Amino acid sequence: MSFIRTLIAHGVGEIILDRPQALNALDQTMVDEMLPILTNWADDPPVELVLVTSASDRAFCAGGDIRAIRDNAMSGDTAAITRYFSSEYRLDQLIANYPKPYVALIDGAAMGGGLGISVHGEIRVVTEKALIAMPETAIGFFPDIGATYFLPRLPAGIGMWLGLTGARIRGADAVTVGLATHFVPSDRLPAVADAIRSGAPLGDVLREHAEVPPPTDIPLSKIAAYFDDVSVPAIIGGLQGANDEWAQEQLALLAGASPTSLAVTARMLELGGQSSLDQCFDRELYAAEHITATTDFAEGVRAVLVDKDRNPGFDPASLDDVDAALVAKIVGE
Repeated sequence: MSFIRTLIAHGVGEIILDRPQALNALDQTMVDEMLPILTNWADDPPVELVLVTSASDRAFCAGGDIRAIRDNAMSGDTAAITRYFSSEYRLDQLIANYPKPYVALIDGAAMGGGLGISVHGEIRVVTEKALIAMPETAIGFFPDIGATYFLPRLPAGIGMWLGLTGARIRGADAVTVGLATHFVPSDRLPAVADAIRSGAPLGDVLREHAEVPPPTDIPLSKIAAYFDDVSVPAIIGGLQGANDEWAQEQLALLAGASPTSLAVTARMLELGGQSSLDQCFDRELYAAEHITATTDFAEGVRAVLVDKDRNPGFDPASLDDVDAALVAKIVGE
């Protein structure tokens, strides 16, 4: 069974994500189908623009197929893990370097792997229903799909905040911080899709339908003050010293994450800020292969996606007890 549908008309090649029961989470088959489709379209004269949409009104793409990765880790199938991440990152890399306009329409959840197939593209249209996040630290993983490249390049502290806490932001916020390029009200998104499919000039379509997003309620100054740092203990210490409800909310998010994942994420983002996208993907593949072998990954996915009790028993449970040698091993230092 295929979870990918394609259409070509009026110079537009459209990929429709159609795995609604899993909120379009990218499994191996979807990655394996998208790679040759996009590779072929890159050199196919009849395709002048690529449009990526969702058949679900709940999600664009809720992430990668992490449950399957956990199953592979539990069974010791490291080859399957390497195959998944290497092919997923190759897909993301192809999108980042795509020679034709690549347009993603996001009206619902776009998390993890869903950002990999959208953020790297030229045009990312979001609505008020879009929900953007990199929630990996809560499952004992780290922000991947090239996030170690694009998160450090967001405004001060934003990337570290999103990467460590897994905070969820809406469409207008995504435009404000640079993860999306255009805001369109949800009820007008079908008209945008139809106009693009008809072959109308993309610039004209966006000028007609895109709006200035509503003002963000993200506390940009607070995020810059507390999260523009590469030291997790320093970030936590600053938040603990604040008599502020927002700071307490961030501490609660951090307390629900794997301490090892927090340390890995901070270091990966620090290194990514000084690396090329290709270097980030190489580092992420190495780290993914190693962190999926940890007990925190198995436990985090169990708590969030399998049993859904949201009560992971991470080991160690405290940031103070994180093994620096393990972090260095995962990161590849």
